[in-house]
Amino acid sequence: MRTDAAPDPTPATTSRLRVPRSQAPQVPLGRIPVLDVRPCVDHGDRPAKSVVDEPFDVTATVFREGHDAVAASVVLTDPDGAESVLPMTCVNPGLSHWLREVSADRPGWWSYRVEGWSDPWGTWLHDATVKIDAGVDEELMLAEGVLVLERALDVPGRSPGGRQLVRDALEALTAPGDHSPRARLHAASTPELRTELEVTLPLRELVTASDDLPLLVERELALAGGWYEIFPRSEGAYLDEETGRWVSGTLRTAAERLPAIAGMGFDVVYLTPIHPIGTTARKGPNNTLDAGPEDPGSPYAIGSPDGGHDAIHPDLGTFEDFDAFVARAREVGLEVALDIALQCSPDHPWVTEHPEWFTTRADGTIAYAENPPKKYQDIYPVNFDNDPAGIYAEVRRVIQVWVDHGVTLFRVDNPHTKAVEFWQWLIADVAQDHPEVIWLSEAFTKPAMMHTLAKVGFQQSYTYYAWRNSAYELDEYLTELSGESAAYMRPSFWPTTHDILTPYMQFGGPAAWKVRAALAATLVPTWGIYAGYELMEHVARPGAEEQIDNEKYQYKDRRWSDYEPGGPREGQSLAGWLTMLNRIRRDHPSLRLLRNYRRHHVDDENFLAFSKSRALPDGSTDTVLVVANLDPHSARESTVRLDMGALGMEGWERFEVEDLVTGAVWEWGQDAFVRLGADGEPVHVLAVRGR
Repeated sequence: MRTDAAPDPTPATTSRLRVPRSQAPQVPLGRIPVLDVRPCVDHGDRPAKSVVDEPFDVTATVFREGHDAVAASVVLTDPDGAESVLPMTCVNPGLSHWLREVSADRPGWWSYRVEGWSDPWGTWLHDATVKIDAGVDEELMLAEGVLVLERALDVPGRSPGGRQLVRDALEALTAPGDHSPRARLHAASTPELRTELEVTLPLRELVTASDDLPLLVERELALAGGWYEIFPRSEGAYLDEETGRWVSGTLRTAAERLPAIAGMGFDVVYLTPIHPIGTTARKGPNNTLDAGPEDPGSPYAIGSPDGGHDAIHPDLGTFEDFDAFVARAREVGLEVALDIALQCSPDHPWVTEHPEWFTTRADGTIAYAENPPKKYQDIYPVNFDNDPAGIYAEVRRVIQVWVDHGVTLFRVDNPHTKAVEFWQWLIADVAQDHPEVIWLSEAFTKPAMMHTLAKVGFQQSYTYYAWRNSAYELDEYLTELSGESAAYMRPSFWPTTHDILTPYMQFGGPAAWKVRAALAATLVPTWGIYAGYELMEHVARPGAEEQIDNEKYQYKDRRWSDYEPGGPREGQSLAGWLTMLNRIRRDHPSLRLLRNYRRHHVDDENFLAFSKSRALPDGSTDTVLVVANLDPHSARESTVRLDMGALGMEGWERFEVEDLVTGAVWEWGQDAFVRLGADGEPVHVLAVRGR
């Protein structure tokens, strides 16, 4: 680890000479203007992001003076410095708008730029076609074609096959006079030659390049995966009937739950904090201030005489037990995420060893956390402006402890209450030795902060999905998330968390729990489930949007075995629904992308319809179409008006869809009737066949 990389906490003083705008020098434009290259994050100061084999569009405005042909290319540079030159397509000639879909085939730091260039071959072909069709300067145009093709023949790197195509064209242009000019032109502009000179290796002149822009390519889990959250102390916890006391679960008993989590198809098991918990101002059930001696306290009140962020609560076990948990997770195909909450109980060792790391009030007390009207008397926030070098180094050490014990993902609690530059430094420093580590930002705050946290390094971000309930709200939000911000911010959709239980979930019944999980699993590539979702735990604490008897303050024995085959509550769990959703996500690569969201119209505003498509290596296309009734209280019927172009079809085409929820198969066209609701299933997840 590199704690020596912590920034100098001493403020720097800078001054700038103000230059009148009329005298300020301009950046040279270049011979061929190349403007507005996208994606471009903060003017290129921060990287655009993708994962391995994730397609995304590079666009630019490219033009030139006069009537000569102009073209553009994306130059993609891999981590070793090798360049790939990829031709772009002008998708809007009137606006000079060029586009190319690109992807990177391995992780690492890449870059890309757009090059505009004069196209002598394209210029000649256009002029020769016009003049020869008009019978003007026919032989002269053919002679000029010879000169262009001779230059094309000398372009370095042309393959033997490509050189032969050019030679054949030269021979056609210089054929005896008994061949008409039009026939000679046709023979010198075959589709094969066009591909060679327009795509494979063009003749490029007056090449003008944009700046190189950074691209960070990461592993697929940074974009797409399923998270499952647990409180380890609840997994295996039980109420001892003889003593009337709760017995805590341990890391060993929590490991027994891992095969079931993996069996539902999740990729990540996320652990809320597992550190020692303080006793000072400990919170009791439902966030009360009168904790009893047996109340476990909030795991977010971190630290006691048993240790701090680098320690494990004695009730949960030891590092040997944690290592066994991680090993078992890997055996069943899960990675382990750990909650990082950079805050302290009043009993944390940092409070006595480094009191300067906290905020001292006028009365001499240390300030506890507040989010009015909420008060967290059991938590002291760390003040990152007090001794930042020391705090940075200590947090970096703590992170390394958990990385060394197999943690590959961190869910960060309230990162927006810490300095952004700290996260930028920390994430980058960890990535130098451990680029596989993924960070999830739990920042429910202003958009500017959420977006900036993503720009400086967080691979994933919690979102406001839980509060977006109408079709209009969801479409507006997805249009935003899948648009320009998708170049750096990857949303994670959670229908509920241990802190969030919206009225929609409190009162919507099973249809609400099904549809919100289905939408979270299909709208974006990363989604998360908080344990107990399968049981539709929907009763809220009065006056709050969180569960009553919140697991954050007490143990919870969910008696999972009761819901297994043969158990007294068999069939009352949504585990099968979650398993189905993860299977659909695994089987359909289109659902593992973010930027491919396309909305379709439904006559009834209570419905949301959207599709996702992805080209596959075998040349086929995977397309999934989702139609959901957002009204959990009634069955509704309506007509879906499909955007056939978004599906890659003409308006008159008919096609088959298979409902991956029920197995039903229908023939659909541009307009399709649907009926969904509480008396059946609330959502269609449709695979479009034959694409």
